[in-house]
Amino acid sequence: MTTVLLFDVNETLLDLRALGPAFERTFGDPQARERWFQQMLLLAFQATILDQYRPFGDHGLAALRMLAEQSGRRLAETDERAILDAMRQLPAFPDVAPGLGRLRRAGIRLAALTNSTEEVVSAQLRQAGILDHFDRVFSADRALRLKPAPEPYRMAVHEMGVTPQQTWLVAAHGWDLAGAAAVGCRTAFLARPGKVLDPLRAPPTLVAEDVEVLARRLLDPDVAC
Repeated sequence: MTTVLLFDVNETLLDLRALGPAFERTFGDPQARERWFQQMLLLAFQATILDQYRPFGDHGLAALRMLAEQSGRRLAETDERAILDAMRQLPAFPDVAPGLGRLRRAGIRLAALTNSTEEVVSAQLRQAGILDHFDRVFSADRALRLKPAPEPYRMAVHEMGVTPQQTWLVAAHGWDLAGAAAVGCRTAFLARPGKVLDPLRAPPTLVAEDVEVLARRLLDPDVAC
C-alpha cells in the first residue's frame, strides 16, 4: 500500500487545552490561550503572505507579548518561558495512539507535518508518547515557508517518495486542509471540539470525529486509499 498520511500536530494530535492552567496563572483566564494561538496563526499567515519567513516559535513569542500588552500585563521572561515550555508537554488526545497504531499495523505510512521546528515537534511527540508511530517528522521550517503555503506539503510528499494523489493531509484546521488540497492531496478533517470547516471551500475528502474513527473509515474496503 503506497498511501501516506501526513498529520498536523497542534490541535490535531495534541490537546492545547492543557495550556489552560499556564494561561490562568499568567493572565487570570485559561481561555486566553485561544486568543494567543489565533494571534500566533495570524502573525504566521501574515509573514507567509508577505514572504518574510520567521520560525513559528518567533510568532508564538510575539503573540504572547501582544496578548500581554492587550491585557495590560507585564510578563517576566520566566512567564514567557513557562508557557512556551508547556507547549512541549502537551498530551495527545486519547484516540490518537490507538488510531495511529491501527493505521501502522495496516501498513499505512505515517508522517507528521507541522509549522513548529523539527526540534520542537520531536520533543512534543516524544513527550506525548507517540513519536514511534511516525516514519518521518517534517517541519515547514525546512521549506522556509509555513503552512498553508504549498512548499511544506510538496516537500513532505517528495521526501516520502509518493505523489500528492497518494497522500492524505489530516488536520483539525480547514486552512491546513485547503493548503494540502491545493497541491493535489486528499484531505481528512478531524472534527475536534470547536473546530469547523470553511463553508466557502470544497469539503474535504473525509470527515472523522477522531483518529480511531479515521482509521476505521480509511481501512474500510469501500474507502479508496
